[in-house]
Amino acid sequence: MVENESRCNVFLSGKYIGYVEDGAKFAEEIRRNRRLGAVSGEINVAYNKKLNEVMINADRGRVRRPYIVVEEGVSKFTDDLKERLARREIDFNYLLRRGVVEYLDAEEEENIVAALRPEDITRETTHLEIDPAALFGATFNVSVYPEHNSVGRHAISANFIKQSQGLYATNFNSRYDARAFLLYYPQTPIVDSVAYRKLRLGQHASGQNFVVAVSTYYGYNMKDALVINKAAVDRGLGRSVFYRVYTDEERRYPGGQQDRFRIPAPTTEGYLGEHAYSKLSDDGVIEAETPVIENDVLIGKTSPPRFLEEQTSFGVVEERNRDSSTTLRAGEEGVVDSVMLTETTGATKLVKARVRSIKVPEVGDKFASRHGQKGVVALIVNQEDMPFTKDGIVPDLLLNPHSLPGRMTFGHMIETIAGKAGALSGQHFDGTAFSDTGKNRVDAYGSILEHYGFDKFGDEAMYDGRTGRQFNANIFTGVVYFNRLWHMVSLKLQVRSRGPVQILTHQPTEGKPRRGGLKFGEMERDALVGHGASLLLKDRMLEQSDKADIWVCKNCGDIGYLDHLKNVPVCMSCGGNNLERVEISYAFKLLLDEIKSLHILPKIRLKSE
Repeated sequence: MVENESRCNVFLSGKYIGYVEDGAKFAEEIRRNRRLGAVSGEINVAYNKKLNEVMINADRGRVRRPYIVVEEGVSKFTDDLKERLARREIDFNYLLRRGVVEYLDAEEEENIVAALRPEDITRETTHLEIDPAALFGATFNVSVYPEHNSVGRHAISANFIKQSQGLYATNFNSRYDARAFLLYYPQTPIVDSVAYRKLRLGQHASGQNFVVAVSTYYGYNMKDALVINKAAVDRGLGRSVFYRVYTDEERRYPGGQQDRFRIPAPTTEGYLGEHAYSKLSDDGVIEAETPVIENDVLIGKTSPPRFLEEQTSFGVVEERNRDSSTTLRAGEEGVVDSVMLTETTGATKLVKARVRSIKVPEVGDKFASRHGQKGVVALIVNQEDMPFTKDGIVPDLLLNPHSLPGRMTFGHMIETIAGKAGALSGQHFDGTAFSDTGKNRVDAYGSILEHYGFDKFGDEAMYDGRTGRQFNANIFTGVVYFNRLWHMVSLKLQVRSRGPVQILTHQPTEGKPRRGGLKFGEMERDALVGHGASLLLKDRMLEQSDKADIWVCKNCGDIGYLDHLKNVPVCMSCGGNNLERVEISYAFKLLLDEIKSLHILPKIRLKSE
């Protein structure tokens, strides 16, 4: 590597290959040859002025974006090319080959001056965005008016779009996905974008148009909480179906043994009882449209024992089996939607049972708009108790007013007005990023609202459903496209009084599928310490967790054991019988064992009673 500061080091895909005298000129030469086709269009070059280095990238896996080339303040994408492209005389690849459009990676983007629109081009401009919305990815471009929202909301709203329930596939009835959510009545949004239309997402809609009023409701929608209309829920608002698929196969084992789909015999090891298999057919597989609850057997199966059988007294090996049936997950219930029997590539029998359950919106379920305005349902109110307008319009959802200025999602407010104008005039509106200025949009939507006799900014006089009195302030009301997310209470709710524990730590298992308990962590402990609730702390952290009785030697301080035959405690270190029974957490005993494994002998000293 050249140490001379006047010379510029050149790296190819991170590897040093030589040096040049003028790095900026060298990088420009490569770009010119790339546009002429003399150098591959896959290559990107960047000149770092601070380090005086040229980085040439030709490796795989780089994220690259297309830009229109601008030379001497003039875009190379002329009106003539635009017309020919519209007439389909040429295609996008033609523009790439002619050097009109080029792909740049993240490193080369540092060397350019890009303009959003043709009218923004100056003498210093080197590239032009194909479309201003190309700044965002495919997922986020589904959102509307994103340029009016805070940058922090962009990633959040993109995540919510991915988590929304909808018509994920038109052939959902023939698919056996591990789990799937299907919205009953998906709607296409009143306000959409170019990306939404081009991707034809209207055929896979994932939300509904809610009538939203921005108002508080007796404190029930504080913070992120939402209040929704019970009558709207009864009519199908946000209602969905949840599918979960259970799969099992007849595996083959060495020695010619294999699994069998059947109803296990009572002599089978781990037999669950006759009632558990009552819903199975003769072949051991449940039938479609059978209601099931947790721990019901869906696929009956027996497997060979894990270890070789012992010979009987007559010298004959007795064939024994163990139950390895597939049961419905804990905390779930539903109806068997369909059952599929097929074969794997290894010619073993495979069974898939799909269970469906209807999910009606309930307190705790999560909804979100396309602007990152998420909320959890805190109250479902009867229609007669909801606020209403002079025309008798009752909103589907009440959104807290503090959520809009606090998160600076002004795009959400524009969509509220646009959705209302679209619902009144019966038309769709375009909310593609950077397609128009916000002021022009608001004026256009406001004029439509005024034409139909509403306030220009969407405010309406509303009446309290409980008292019948008019509110002192006008309420901002409109139509917003909301998604129901797959975070639902019914899939997360877990509770246990007692249950399985981990073999190593003797503490309760973790997670809903393993019938685990909710973790009582350090912060919860600190809260109880702060309150001085010592007995409750002992109950949570010891009695209900991993309480263990151990024998401690009074002579040497080591842990002993109870000899059950003689019913006498014994110390393994000193051989004495002077031991005391002590209650400790099993995790502490585990810690002592781990310290012993480091050749350190911990000793416990007991206070005299």
